[in-house]
Amino acid sequence: MRFDGKVAVVTGGASGIGRAAAEILAARGAAVAVIDLEQEAGHETVESIRKRNGKALFLSEDVSQPRQVQVAVDETRATFGPVDILVVSAGIQRYGTALTTGDEQWAEVMTVNLNGAWYAARACLPDMVGRGGSIVNVASVQSLASQYNVLAYTVSKHAVIGLTRSMAMDFASEKVRVNAVCPGTVDTPMLRWAASLDPNPQSVYDACARMHPLGRIAQPEEVGEVVAFLAHDSASFVTGAVWTVDGGLLTLIGGTPRANPE
Repeated sequence: MRFDGKVAVVTGGASGIGRAAAEILAARGAAVAVIDLEQEAGHETVESIRKRNGKALFLSEDVSQPRQVQVAVDETRATFGPVDILVVSAGIQRYGTALTTGDEQWAEVMTVNLNGAWYAARACLPDMVGRGGSIVNVASVQSLASQYNVLAYTVSKHAVIGLTRSMAMDFASEKVRVNAVCPGTVDTPMLRWAASLDPNPQSVYDACARMHPLGRIAQPEEVGEVVAFLAHDSASFVTGAVWTVDGGLLTLIGGTPRANPE
C-alpha cells in the first residue's frame, strides 16, 4: 500500500496509535502533518519520519479548540497541498460514574474525543469533497461495550461511531469514505498512565492481557496497519464500517474460562 502524492493529517500523532499511523503513512509515501499538544513527543515523531526520508510537519495545536484545528489544517494545506487523509487519534481517558463525573470532566472528555474529531473532519472535508478522501476515526472497544467507572469516555467513544456513520452517509456521493477502528488494549502512553493509578501497575497489564483471547496487549503498529488499510484505496468499497482490532476481546463471552488454563 503506497500513499505517494497523498497528504495526511493525524491528530494525536505524537504518540501511541497516532504516531504509529503517522509513521506508517509517511514510510509509504504520504506527506504527514502531526497535530498534538505534546511538543517534545511531536517533534520527536516528525524527526523520526524525516530521518527515514519522509515528509512530515509538526503542529502544536489543541484539537478541542476549533480555531486551532482550522489553523493547523490551513498550514498543512499551505505546506503540502490539499488533504487526502485524516486520521483522528487524539483522545483522553477519564474515570467516573454518572454521580462522580463532574461537569468540567465531562466537558473535557467530550471536547477532545468527540468535538475534536468533528472539528478535524470539518476542517479537512472541503479538500476531499468531490475529489475523494478518507477519514479514519480511532474509536475504542468502549464504543461498542463498556467497563465500570468510565462514563464520559464510553459515551464519547460511542458518539464517535455515530459521527463516523453519519459522515459516511452524508459524503459517500462525494467520494469520501469514513470509517472507524475500535482497538482493545494497546501499549500506549494512555495505558501506562491508567496503569500508574493502580498500586501495582504490572497487575493492570497482566489483567488486560488475560482479557484478550490472543493473550496479550497490542502494539500501536498493529492498529496503525488497519488504519492505513482503511485510508488506502485498497479499501475503496469500505465506508461507514467499524473495525474491531481487539485480539478477540469482544468476541468472548464474559467470564468464559480458558480452555487450557495456565
